[in-house]
Amino acid sequence: MRLRLITRLLLTAAATAALTLAGPAAPASASGLDAPPAGANDWSCKPDRDHPEPVVLVNGTFKLMRENWAVLSPVLKRSGYCVFAFNYGHAATRPIADSAAELRDFVAAVRAATGAAKVDIVGHSQGGMMPRYYVKFLGGAAQVDDLVGIVPSNHGTANPLALAAGVLLCPSCLDQRTGSDLLSRLNAGPEAPAGPDYTVITTRYDEVVIPYTSAFLSGPADRVTNAVLQDRCPLDLFMHDQATKDPNVAQWVLDALGRQGPADPGFQPRCLSLG
Repeated sequence: MRLRLITRLLLTAAATAALTLAGPAAPASASGLDAPPAGANDWSCKPDRDHPEPVVLVNGTFKLMRENWAVLSPVLKRSGYCVFAFNYGHAATRPIADSAAELRDFVAAVRAATGAAKVDIVGHSQGGMMPRYYVKFLGGAAQVDDLVGIVPSNHGTANPLALAAGVLLCPSCLDQRTGSDLLSRLNAGPEAPAGPDYTVITTRYDEVVIPYTSAFLSGPADRVTNAVLQDRCPLDLFMHDQATKDPNVAQWVLDALGRQGPADPGFQPRCLSLG
């Protein structure tokens, strides 16, 4: 497991360097690495009464939108949502504060195109934590209705590979270490500031965010739900990297987006996946 993670970090660091040398990302309509996942980035989409907030998907570290959201994006689209995704921070490796500013600007573009007052955000790993910086420090509290974090790094990770990755051109990896200055600032005071509703979905088999309980947020029950996949589906073996492709996760996401408040803490998915 450790060797696999080290290999992944080395490969993704090389990819990050290539992205950096390539310069700014191509337009959203581009093909290849920068292409959106199926179902995302129809800029003519208008939210309806049953799905009033467009959904913004936020990648995890070293991830690009096309792969990260290949499964969940079309699920959300088929469920009636306007779905948007973007690549940011050179494969999400730039400092968290810089990436949060990119998210702020992307949300503004989505709101302008759709006419929506607010958006829902669904994020994976860093993408579930970084939007909290936007909410807390960059005005996002008034722009976000739901924030759903899939295995988010809300309190960082004790995984020593985060430091190794940080040396390999990944400032956001350093920001995501347990006890980092960034996370100390983010988690000071209320962890779930008023404005959005917060849902955290995590797995006991998370090998990246260690311990998996560091994903949890504190806050009032009417605004924060922390869900562990195996509490409802004991045979779900999904780990960190592929959690966005877990059909049980998709059910939790749809529950969170489809009701007032965060996901129902008593929600029971159909347990379709064995990992």
